[in-house]
Amino acid sequence: MPIVIAPHNCILKIVRITAEEKLKKHLENLGIAVNGEITVLSSSGGSVVLKVKDGKIALDRDVSAKIFVA
Repeated sequence: MPIVIAPHNCILKIVRITAEEKLKKHLENLGIAVNGEITVLSSSGGSVVLKVKDGKIALDRDVSAKIFVA
């Protein structure tokens, strides 16, 4: 499921990122990579706030729709 509809405050595993290579590389530099773990803190209107490792990251609707978790 895309992280836009993922449950809040649960540890989720990233299973797929359907973005172009440049965006994938940028997300990897932020700590968002396939097989990585994230927690969705909040989401509204497609925008998502994630907890990645020890930090928080906000993603817009276009980027968050390309990240799939299980």
